[in-house]
Amino acid sequence: MFLTWLDNNTWLLEIGGKRILIDPWLVGSLIFSNLDWLFKGSRSQNRPIPDNIDLILLSQGLEDHAHPPTLKLLDHSIKVVASPNAAKVVQQLGYSQVTVLAHGETFTLNNQVEIKAFPGSPIGPTLVENSYLLKEFESGLTVYYEPHGYHSPKVKQAAPVDVVITPFVDLTLPLVGPFIKGGNSALEVVKWLKPQVILPTAAGGDVLFEGLITKFLESKGSAEEFRSLLEKNNLSTQVLEPKPGDRFELRLEKRALAI
Repeated sequence: MFLTWLDNNTWLLEIGGKRILIDPWLVGSLIFSNLDWLFKGSRSQNRPIPDNIDLILLSQGLEDHAHPPTLKLLDHSIKVVASPNAAKVVQQLGYSQVTVLAHGETFTLNNQVEIKAFPGSPIGPTLVENSYLLKEFESGLTVYYEPHGYHSPKVKQAAPVDVVITPFVDLTLPLVGPFIKGGNSALEVVKWLKPQVILPTAAGGDVLFEGLITKFLESKGSAEEFRSLLEKNNLSTQVLEPKPGDRFELRLEKRALAI
């Protein structure tokens, strides 16, 4: 299994001989609803578009997960698995093979990788987006991805999981509260899923954020603090901190399922 973090929430996961691009933002700026004065994300240079993508996996319909400028550039014949909200984005762009996954539903990619949707991040009062569990059939290895740190107790049924990708850092707005949860939320999901490895997402990397909203953002936590939190709770999960663009191999131990 190979992983490449491409900044923010974007990952290239090589699993079961397939290349899965997750929540891609690779080119241009990140702007919500064309309000660049409110919030704008930019990087010093665009990320290269990965070759030979077998599947695009979208957890949310917001621009930091279903980024229209990036999706416009990608081959529209690539298969897409998406939350209902994200599916609307790619369908409007003309993608021809879009599978919508509601919570609890699964999709199988070429009989090699299974993707199951779980409840993920709440967006507003009525919408809950997706988190995902990916399983490689040949080895049985599993990856759980939730980019905002909102973990449904329903994921407990998947334990143990080998790899968890989720934030370590809390990002909050006064009067609104946390919209990205790290720290204690990540600790809780480690207790549930007992992963061998956990990796951070949604923070750090080569990204500059500006705009009115950034003046009020409060950030708390770090990878080092999270390691200490794991040690205090006698948890052996390894914390990895990839650098943007680095491709690395995860060598994981096969584990017998608990009975």
